[in-house]
Amino acid sequence: MSPKSLIQLTIILLIILISATVYLNYFIKDTKDLTIKIKASKASQSENIKDEATNYFENINYISEIGENKYEIIANRAKIKIDEPDIMFLENVTAFITLKNSNTIKVTSDFGKYNSKNYDTIFSKNVIATYPDHKITGELLDFSFVNNIGILSTNIVYVASKTKMFADKIEVNFINNDTKIFMLDQSKKVIVEVIN
Repeated sequence: MSPKSLIQLTIILLIILISATVYLNYFIKDTKDLTIKIKASKASQSENIKDEATNYFENINYISEIGENKYEIIANRAKIKIDEPDIMFLENVTAFITLKNSNTIKVTSDFGKYNSKNYDTIFSKNVIATYPDHKITGELLDFSFVNNIGILSTNIVYVASKTKMFADKIEVNFINNDTKIFMLDQSKKVIVEVIN
C-alpha cells in the first residue's frame, strides 16, 4: 500500500471516528444519570409475517442505568412496530434488576412488553422472579424501573425458605422492600403453608 493511500485511509477513519463521537455525544437522548446501552444483533425480517410496518430483531440486550440502579433485559426476539417505535414486544425474556444496596433480582417470562422511553416492562406468561431465598411465580408482572415498583398478578405462588403463599396479587416497592400480598376478592384469604 502506497503512503498516499495509507494517509487517505487514515483520514477517512479519523473522519468516521469524529462523526461517531459527535453523533453519540450530541444527538443521542441525554438524561441525568441515565445511560442506555443497546445491543441488537442480527436484525431480520420474518418471511411469514405479512405486516410490513414491523421490524424484528433477534438476541437483543438492553441495559438501563439510573444512578446506582441497573436494569438489563435480554430476549431471543423483539418486534417493533413502525408506528410505536418505543414499544418492543419480546419473546423468551430474561431480566436482571440490580438496585443499590440490594441483591440482584432475576425475572424470566415467555413474553414481555418493553417501553424504551420510561423502561416500564410487562412480563407475561410463566413469569418467575427469583432473588436469594425467594421465588415468585405468576402470569403477569408489571415492572417500573424508574419508580422501582413491581406488581405481580394472576396465580401467584410465593416460596421462601420455610413459607409458601398463594395469592392473587403482590405489590413490591424495591426501594424500601415494602410488600403487599392480597386477594382481589376480599372474601377470600391468602393461603400460607409452612414448608418443613
